Amino acid sequence: MKKEIICGVCSLLCFAYCLLIYSIKSGTRFYLVWGFGGVCFLGLAFFLHFDLWLRLPSFMRRIIVIGLIFGILTFVIVEGCIISQCRAKGEAGLDYIIVLGAQVKENGPSAALKFRLDTAYDYLTENEGTMCIVSGGQGPNEPCTEAEGMAAYLIGRGIDPARILLEDKSTDTSENIAFSSVYLDMENDTVGIVTNNFHVFRGVHLAKHYGIRHVCGIAAPSDIFFQVNNMVREFFGIIKDLIFGNLV
Repeated sequence: MKKEIICGVCSLLCFAYCLLIYSIKSGTRFYLVWGFGGVCFLGLAFFLHFDLWLRLPSFMRRIIVIGLIFGILTFVIVEGCIISQCRAKGEAGLDYIIVLGAQVKENGPSAALKFRLDTAYDYLTENEGTMCIVSGGQGPNEPCTEAEGMAAYLIGRGIDPARILLEDKSTDTSENIAFSSVYLDMENDTVGIVTNNFHVFRGVHLAKHYGIRHVCGIAAPSDIFFQVNNMVREFFGIIKDLIFGNLV
């Protein structure tokens, strides 16, 4: 009975977190993953309550156990890679920084994007010779391109517009890097990827994949309440890019 209660509590937590993520209107439907997790925990509670595990054929039980072990190991390894870059500080005096886009709302940058822009602002004020590429197109729920919103924010804080280059066509992280690279001397320019801490590992490795030879990460903070969601979402993003050959 104790196991069923634990599963029920986990199910309620997943549903509650799903509603929390939905409430911020992040622009994606990843919150549905938490709803699915809640359903899975309810199913597991039902499974345990009626002791259905031993009724499964032995070969099926082995397949499930092997699959779970493989999935857990993969998740731990990928999350370890993500965490390894969460405190990246970059290098001083870079030729360029690329600020990866995130949602722009009617009243300005989303919280995640503001963290990135504030980190970029700090870097640009400390390194006056560095150029900044702001990268991001316009989604269906955005009033302008992410690049335009990012540039306006940095200019509003006092960054010289001549130091800002706009890449306003990309729709995901891979395109952020690929489309921004047209501004670069890929062999010689030193480049920093500015994004939220959970996103740095993927951003840097995508940059290497597209041929940027001298690249480092510059980690911006992220909202602690949504960090679990971001870390899990990033896991799936890395798996996707591995499948499509973008990180090798």
